[in-house]
Amino acid sequence: MNLNKDFFYLSVIALVFSGIIQPVWAEGKSMTLKVATRMPKGNIYYRTLQDVGSAWRDAQGNDSKYIIYPDGTQGSEQDTVRRMRIGQLDVAMLSVVGLKEIDESVSALQLMPLVFRSWDEFDYVHKHLRPELERKLLEKGFVVLYWGEGGWVQFFSTEPRLTPDDFKTARIFTWAGTPSQVDLMKSLGYQPVVLGLSDILASLQTGMIDTVPASPLWALAFQFYGTTNHMLRMNYAPIVGATIITKRTWDKMTPEAREAMRIASHEAEKKLRSNRDVQDEVSIMAMQENGLVVHEISPEVEQEWMTMIQRVWPLVRGNIVPAEMFDRVQNLLAEYRIQH
Repeated sequence: MNLNKDFFYLSVIALVFSGIIQPVWAEGKSMTLKVATRMPKGNIYYRTLQDVGSAWRDAQGNDSKYIIYPDGTQGSEQDTVRRMRIGQLDVAMLSVVGLKEIDESVSALQLMPLVFRSWDEFDYVHKHLRPELERKLLEKGFVVLYWGEGGWVQFFSTEPRLTPDDFKTARIFTWAGTPSQVDLMKSLGYQPVVLGLSDILASLQTGMIDTVPASPLWALAFQFYGTTNHMLRMNYAPIVGATIITKRTWDKMTPEAREAMRIASHEAEKKLRSNRDVQDEVSIMAMQENGLVVHEISPEVEQEWMTMIQRVWPLVRGNIVPAEMFDRVQNLLAEYRIQH
């Protein structure tokens, strides 16, 4: 028996368990995560992706890489979901437009116009639906890392438009990949123009569109408010999304890396939530300083919109939003409003 060698091995084991040195087998395999987002570099949504990636990379170790592709360079949200399914992308920050490509139930969070009156109402509904929505997405092969909201949809147009009838002469940007919504708008006498987000600026310049429904943050981030310099302030619907990762990639990570990503994602969601209440106001003020004209909605005009939208809801139910989810949202809102 070689006492010196045995003493050396016992010493190394003791140091490993004390945490002074790390065993090489605790480090995971080298991985590269490819991440897609429509957000530009530098804004708070992009920064949360960076924070999550940094935490994951440190935990996964072994020179793992986390590559973010911003500005929609990986195509539309529908393209992004397809790329994730075939393994070309691992993580994506998507709005409901992309998430509903995975499971249509998610559409209930965003595609029900003038249903939510406040973030408190939205939070109450989301809290109750969240476990089911995450389960449905997981069954389709995607793990939700964190949710986030992008503000309230307002209407940006090249000239003042206030009433529902005013918008019937408008050429309105409409998300590619939403055929049911396009058909509904046409049936109501509106003129939807189907485009990708990256096509908005060029289409405004050529006159193909003259109206863009978007949150103030998006209008500021993508700089189209310079042309559509009139905003009808109405809080039409919340912009909702989530950052997701394929279950295939999730399962390849070390347990330590998954836990680090969970913790960082929880912090990212808190950061976005704390910023949510002020980002619309900050964005609107910044745009007003550069010529944006904000038109506040009067009670009379608001009633015109509500009258029109209430006629639309039965057409949304079962066509754009699954009937069961539409009813659950309405029931939860009624429950919340009784309590408050």
